[in-house]
Amino acid sequence: MTSDAEVSDEVLASSAARGDDRAFSILVGRHKEAVYRLLRRYNGNSDEAYEAAHEAFIAAWKAIRRYDARRPFGAWLRTIAINKARDRGRRQKVRNLIFGTKSSDDFEVMNVTDRSINADDRLILDHEVSQLEKALARLPANLKEALLLTALEGFSQKQAAEILGVTSKTVETRVYRARKLLAEKLGEK
Repeated sequence: MTSDAEVSDEVLASSAARGDDRAFSILVGRHKEAVYRLLRRYNGNSDEAYEAAHEAFIAAWKAIRRYDARRPFGAWLRTIAINKARDRGRRQKVRNLIFGTKSSDDFEVMNVTDRSINADDRLILDHEVSQLEKALARLPANLKEALLLTALEGFSQKQAAEILGVTSKTVETRVYRARKLLAEKLGEK
């Protein structure tokens, strides 16, 4: 008897495509933190990331029969997640146009907890994290996506290219431009 941990994502996805709710629940359990983390970094807001992750898993469940097992499940799922984040971003732009935008004070700072850091160092670190997240949030979406997938999520340029539907060279260029823009925004020219 094999444990759930020994069963590959692709086998679970195949079972889910045949209607096995438990198999899909296992997939959700395996990938929910990574998807949330990606979306949290994508838009800088934990509530928005939670909602987008929820939408991504619903969309994945609805589309599971179209999943191609020759492709890594995690990459397929992240493609859906990024598309949901893009959709939510477009809807937010429309709402902002109609109702006005939020101030930069509404930007939520990631909670960094490390008990070995004293209070003064924590303030400095929190400020630096806040500045980085704000700079990330202001990057153009195509640059931000490439940077998040490669630098923070650990995907190769080829894998990121598959997720984003572009070439590896395009990902390489976008990551270079994103890093350059971040350095400029953070004053590290």
